[in-house]
Amino acid sequence: MNSLRANFFARRLRQATSTCAAPRILARTNTTLSAQSGKAVFWTSQRVFLFTSFAASLTYLIGISHVTPSVQPWKTVPRVPSYGTKRDMEKAILELRLALGEDSISTDDEDLRMHGYSEWSSINIDQLPVAVAYPRSTSEVSKIAQTCHKYRMPMVPYSGGSSLEANFSAPYGGMSVDFTHMDQVLQLHEDDMDVVVQPSVPWMSLNDQIKGSGLFFPVDPGPSARIGGMVGTSCSGTNAVRYGTMKDWVVNLTVVLADGTVIKTRRRPRKSSAGYNLTNLFVGSEGTLGFVTEITLKLAVIPQETSVAVVTFPTIRDAAAAASNIMRAGIPVAAMELMDEVQMDVINRSGSTKKKWKELPTLFFKFSGTKAGVRENVDMVKAISKRNKGGEFDFATGPVEQAELWSARKEALWSMLALRKEGSEVWSTDVAVPLSRLPDIIEVSKKEMDDLGLFASVLGHIGDGNFHESILYDAKDPKERAAVEACIHKMVDRALEMDGTCTGEHGVGLGKKDSLVKELGIDTINVMRCIKASLDPHWLMNPGKIMDMPK
Repeated sequence: MNSLRANFFARRLRQATSTCAAPRILARTNTTLSAQSGKAVFWTSQRVFLFTSFAASLTYLIGISHVTPSVQPWKTVPRVPSYGTKRDMEKAILELRLALGEDSISTDDEDLRMHGYSEWSSINIDQLPVAVAYPRSTSEVSKIAQTCHKYRMPMVPYSGGSSLEANFSAPYGGMSVDFTHMDQVLQLHEDDMDVVVQPSVPWMSLNDQIKGSGLFFPVDPGPSARIGGMVGTSCSGTNAVRYGTMKDWVVNLTVVLADGTVIKTRRRPRKSSAGYNLTNLFVGSEGTLGFVTEITLKLAVIPQETSVAVVTFPTIRDAAAAASNIMRAGIPVAAMELMDEVQMDVINRSGSTKKKWKELPTLFFKFSGTKAGVRENVDMVKAISKRNKGGEFDFATGPVEQAELWSARKEALWSMLALRKEGSEVWSTDVAVPLSRLPDIIEVSKKEMDDLGLFASVLGHIGDGNFHESILYDAKDPKERAAVEACIHKMVDRALEMDGTCTGEHGVGLGKKDSLVKELGIDTINVMRCIKASLDPHWLMNPGKIMDMPK
């Protein structure tokens, strides 16, 4: 009976979603007038679309509530979405070239490869996008979405191209939407301590542009990251232990939905209890719900005093235990980062910094605040480190040396990439666990990599329970690749057993969809599917990421 009911509701869902014609974005009023009677007509095309989308998602929700876990679709091959033909996509490309200009759409082979392949992603697929669009405004993004919606052409957002879980790959082809030209800081409100930016603004460039105001944006992932991608993955960085992650710094978003509709998630005050929290719905959605075209970000005051230091430990467990004790003591460090002896060796061998480092497990600290506060925090951290077998602290003597010390942590992945030989690749991934479990998972994961004979390093944002494994391996050796995959999967499963998460900041992308189901359960995944079905019933926005389409 349950299976019959499930089949019935699945048919209803397909019927409902098939009626959702592609709406056109026009100058709208609340009602339209009948040409014959002059009376207001309630059922405008916009209301029809919204009603049918709601009906589709409601029908789907009712349907999945009667499906038992034993027949859930995540363990089976997902249904391939019904996308446009090659001819349909050619029509879409032609229409967009006429509307936006010849140079706004590229089908150059190298462009397609760059937008579908990443040398530092853990997963790459053979499929590439069929075209790349280069919009210059929200209205142009809306036009791209309308046209792709019309021809059922998948759309994949592209920001800095630095994501690690195949987040911008194009498993169904379609249109890659590159925000390169949308790289402006639109408004800086110094008195309100916020800024409005476009998605292709690099976070480092943003801080360079606003530093004269005495303010800065504290979220600091990899150096090449841009704001749009940072929103998409809800990333963090070395400052997360003090300042939190991306979701904590986004005030509002301008979003283009799959059919071209443009929405703003909320106004600009620091707090609001008005309606659903749509802002955080899109933060971390990896472009599966819409294109983010403008972002309002909170800013922080640049600290009066900053101090940077490093200290080594005899074992990785000693370093992790020291970090855990520092957090338990409530010391407000600005950043606390861990790198093991392998990663320190990698940095020395790559020559990415001028300094010669001790090849031991190392904690990197950043202290900020008033001069008196920094001194007090340094003294407390030194005492705890000493109790956990920490060595002498090495302090930077000025801003230049601070940048040099901290660059060792910021360049960690690039240092590993620099050691690649022909045919070798680096697999970098992350997990996060409750703070008390961090020493355990790091120690066990590191031993497992060593036992397998893998050249692998451990590093991470140890102050908030988030750590990374980076493994250099021979991609042409099937046995070595299999060993790497097994090691990564065990690490992720271990994190979940500890009530952790399969990803702290990289996102799910293509690579961790099965792990997400293990983490949250199929009922939670189905709620996510309902949300997506409501906003994107044809599964056009970055399909294949976070979750598969239900069978």
